[in-house]
Amino acid sequence: HYGALSKVPLFLQLKKQPKTFKVKVITMDAEMEFSCEVLDQEVPKDSPITFHFLAKFFPEKVEEELVQEITQHLFFLQVKKQILDEEIFCSPEASVLLASYAVQAKYGDYDPNFHKPGFLAQDELLPKRVLMQYQMTADMWEEKITAWYAEHRGIARDEAEMEYLKIAQDLEMYGVSYFAITQNKRDTDLLLGVDAQGLHIYSPNSKLNPNKSFPWSGIRNISYSEKEFTIKPLDKKKDVFKFYSSQLRVNKLILQLCIGNHDLFMRRRKVDSIEVQQMKAQAKEEKARKKMERQILAREKQMREEAERAKEEMERRLFQLQDEARLANEALLRSEETADLLAEKAQIAEEEAKLLAHKAAEAEQDRQRLEVTAMKTKEEKRLMEQKMREAEQLAVKLVEQSERRLKEADHLKQDLTEAKDAERRAKQKLLEITKTTYPVPYSTPPAPPAPPEASDFAYESASTRLDFKDSDMKRLSMEIERERLEYMEKSKHLQDQLKELKTEIESLKLEEQQQQAGLYNLRSEHNGKRCAKKIIFSNSNACFVLQRNSAYMSQMAYFEEV
Repeated sequence: HYGALSKVPLFLQLKKQPKTFKVKVITMDAEMEFSCEVLDQEVPKDSPITFHFLAKFFPEKVEEELVQEITQHLFFLQVKKQILDEEIFCSPEASVLLASYAVQAKYGDYDPNFHKPGFLAQDELLPKRVLMQYQMTADMWEEKITAWYAEHRGIARDEAEMEYLKIAQDLEMYGVSYFAITQNKRDTDLLLGVDAQGLHIYSPNSKLNPNKSFPWSGIRNISYSEKEFTIKPLDKKKDVFKFYSSQLRVNKLILQLCIGNHDLFMRRRKVDSIEVQQMKAQAKEEKARKKMERQILAREKQMREEAERAKEEMERRLFQLQDEARLANEALLRSEETADLLAEKAQIAEEEAKLLAHKAAEAEQDRQRLEVTAMKTKEEKRLMEQKMREAEQLAVKLVEQSERRLKEADHLKQDLTEAKDAERRAKQKLLEITKTTYPVPYSTPPAPPAPPEASDFAYESASTRLDFKDSDMKRLSMEIERERLEYMEKSKHLQDQLKELKTEIESLKLEEQQQQAGLYNLRSEHNGKRCAKKIIFSNSNACFVLQRNSAYMSQMAYFEEV
């Protein structure tokens, strides 16, 4: 090309280039800039000149009329924006459902492991009017949308967008272009709505329910002259409807919308052209192919997921089998160790059994020996108990004798006191007699002498009585001495018997302690306690007798001193 350009004459190369201007086209998902030549139209001075690529005429049935996928996607974005900008009214329930399909189209199937709470925080999904209508937080709205979103599993992007448009096309304000108009003669403010179904007249405050409608099938002609529009019904009996619009540019736009929508309305009710049929067939084949591809991909994805799950299950099972094998090996080792320990314990138990059998034989011999010894011990105990009873009887007898001797000593003491009194009176009497027989010279006249027979008799009586008392005292002292000797001899004999009994008790106790090491431990202990009680009782009785005897001996010593 550069070589050919060099052969062109210079004046042709210097020809003035056409004037161009920059154009910026904004679609719903992209922006494009390029240059265009200046033609015979007025061009704004803005640079670049911005154009918005939007659908001017809305389809009646989106599923039938939106053939290509890109057209469907751009139209979905346009309708979605109009709903969010509140150009199309949508109830809160329908808004949440539409938002769930929009999320399905953008994010695909819901995965709770990936779509964590808050993943919709940056997405605009609901109109502001809906958000302000209820006192709900963003998390609460997200929870509601996610609940619907989770039910759309398996729906592809184009299918989710189509479901969105199916719901949107049933909304009252879908595809309606509104214009401010006034009615003839009364200048009443009204709204004119133009859509795929026909023309509608609304009150200014209500865009949902029209006051009057003119379907395209019932309109014969639409015309306007400057600001006046005339709608002629197909039924000539009906009145012609006229309205006014103040702007010429708006009037031209209204006329274009009416012509275009009417033309599409009529074409939809005719057989499609060959080009349209080919486009629909191609689109149908393309959809079928994509659907098949999606099914294959879904099947492959499912198989891959199943394979991954099977792999995870096999890995888990492998780990489980490895753990079971490790535990089985550990159990085997423990069982081998346990078997060795059990064998060793069995050998020890066998040896212990032999030792116990030997000990049992020895115990049987000891039992027989202890039985013989117990029989001897019983006889010895019987003799000892007999001796103890005899000692007790002797102690009781000695106690009784000591009490009787004490009583006799009391009588003797009383007699001795009386004898002392008699002796004292005799001495007094003798002294008186002596004074009478041998008077002492005084200055007083002497008393008349007594008869000699009387004085001799008195003296003789006193001497006889004194001699009698002396002989009684000697006899009493001899008896006391004799009884003291007898009592000392008996006490010595009793002490000897008690010592002998104590020696026998100690020897018997020693034998019983030796027997306690045998098989009859409890029985021997019981017999020992009974024997100990008897010994304590015998010892206490002996001590009591000795105490009583010591008191008696102290009394006898007193009498001897007297």
